[in-house]
Amino acid sequence: MTPRTVEEYPVSDRDGGPYALTNGPDGALWFTLVHGDAIGRLSPGGRPTLHPVPPGSAPTVICEGPDQALWFTQYRSHRIGRITTAGEVTEFAPPTEGCGPFGIAQGPDGALWFTETAVDRIGRLATDGTLTEHPLGTTGAFPSAIAAGADALWFTVNQADAIGRIDLDGRITVHDLPTAGAAPVGVAVGPDGSVWWTESGAGQIGRLSPDGRTTEYPLPDRAARPHAITTDATGAAWFTEWAGNRVGRITADGATAFHRLPTENSEPHGITTGPDGAVWTALEIGALARVAGPQEQTLPASGTFPSSR
Repeated sequence: MTPRTVEEYPVSDRDGGPYALTNGPDGALWFTLVHGDAIGRLSPGGRPTLHPVPPGSAPTVICEGPDQALWFTQYRSHRIGRITTAGEVTEFAPPTEGCGPFGIAQGPDGALWFTETAVDRIGRLATDGTLTEHPLGTTGAFPSAIAAGADALWFTVNQADAIGRIDLDGRITVHDLPTAGAAPVGVAVGPDGSVWWTESGAGQIGRLSPDGRTTEYPLPDRAARPHAITTDATGAAWFTEWAGNRVGRITADGATAFHRLPTENSEPHGITTGPDGAVWTALEIGALARVAGPQEQTLPASGTFPSSR
């Protein structure tokens, strides 16, 4: 793979660094500040803006909703937040107290689906505020990230070494992983329907093919702690290495390439393909990083993000 350049864009101080990020309906990148109790926006021109959320809420994962707003989990206040592009925040409380919401994604039905780590449930929130919960049927499983497929949602079951599927009627199926101690975290669904996930505990990337075959790909650095994952239009998956200080790319045949981040110990967490076709990641040091390379952009440019500082 031709080396790509990596550029960092400061958005906050290190103590309030971004955790997750997503594309917004306004062509900007939106991100969470878990320790800073804020939702951030990086404009197409590279200018950051921070919008405060209620103190102690710990905004964690964020996604674009069907209503021209952004939706996010609040891990410590056990709520789901909604923020408009103007910065107006609304909160919704799931029925179960202390549920520990973490991952969130817009489902194929237009609702917001989220994981409840502390109570082993999957929640569904309609944009009219209607909330329902679906139990996994086990305890201590710690459902984590969640991603939408064509007709269902997929989620990682971190403490049970499994991948879960929930259909739009709330029926849950759990697939055990081959590796004990895999501790899956991030999950993504590719354009061909393949499900990809990171195995933080085992230093592997997992893939469930459309025909139902599970494959685990060991990484060169088994201690790299792969964390978040996304896919591009070619079907390849991109992931962050929290302990390896790198962004990786893997194809369906297991071929990998890595791009080291400029700042040591930057602790990359969330990852997404931005509106400019480049891969972006959130860094604990208080920055967003852009992995740039026009020859490898897989989406048409729909924004005007700069290609260099």
